[in-house]
Amino acid sequence: MKIIADTGRCVGAGQCVLTEPALFDQSEDDGTIIVLNETPEGELVEKAREAARVCPSQALSLEA
Repeated sequence: MKIIADTGRCVGAGQCVLTEPALFDQSEDDGTIIVLNETPEGELVEKAREAARVCPSQALSLEA
């Protein structure tokens, strides 16, 4: 699985970071998403799925 982040859609709500800080961070400049680990494994895969579900701007997607 690969995490795809569309920073142009990101509104900086931070739900991804709250869901899993090991996978996501936010830019200090504008609050947009920074993916720390694009290819999570193990239990982090479910956290990536959850982050994509709760993203209010749907800026996150997952690729098989």
